[in-house]
Amino acid sequence: MTSRTGFFVLSGVLLLVALVCVGEGVQLIATGKPLGIGMGLCAFVIPLIGVWFLRQTVRFGRAGERLARELEAEGGLPVDELRRTAGGRIDRASADEVFARRKAEAEEAPGDWRVFFRLAVAYADAGDTPRARRTMQHAIRLHGTTGGTGGTGTRTTSSTESARSNA
Repeated sequence: MTSRTGFFVLSGVLLLVALVCVGEGVQLIATGKPLGIGMGLCAFVIPLIGVWFLRQTVRFGRAGERLARELEAEGGLPVDELRRTAGGRIDRASADEVFARRKAEAEEAPGDWRVFFRLAVAYADAGDTPRARRTMQHAIRLHGTTGGTGGTGTRTTSSTESARSNA
């Protein structure tokens, strides 16, 4: 199962559980008892939190994909230069070497979203998912504040932005 398929399956399950939870909340409120009403209201809040997390995850994924498409159009996607073991796993020393290079690039150009995108990929390759996610969020923020210019000073447009401006 691919990660995208797994995401959609789990999203569907979350939405189904949210519907069941809301239904239970309605039944609890219908009892008319103070405790039932309180628990019913909580049953409404819990699915809202879950749906909010789902929405944030979808937004993060779409923004990351948008940056990847833009970087690919510029020819700046990181090349897979990692050595692999005989079993196909990433060699840790190789990942650390690439990570050190990407980190140095990010320190040299702190306003360029492209280097932070590549650093996020290096974190992911090194197995540090929380830092990879935070770094990708930073790249997304930089892209949003610089309008896609990064440290280069030239504005790049994605295909969706140019389609919007032509409409």
